[in-house]
Amino acid sequence: MISFTVNGEKTEAPAGLTLAGWLDSLGRDPRTVAIERNGALVPRAAFGATPLLSGDRLELVQFVQGG
Repeated sequence: MISFTVNGEKTEAPAGLTLAGWLDSLGRDPRTVAIERNGALVPRAAFGATPLLSGDRLELVQFVQGG
């Protein structure tokens, strides 16, 4: 297991996950979120190639539609 922070809260996940795998484990559609990792915005196309590492600081933003 690795430890990291999401939106200011400590959490854990199995080692070896990419951002795409982590989103999948949460049941989140990657098309509806933005992720900042350690202060840098991660392009959606890079979610599958970006490893989630112990100590990472993530900001996860969910897009909301409405009118």
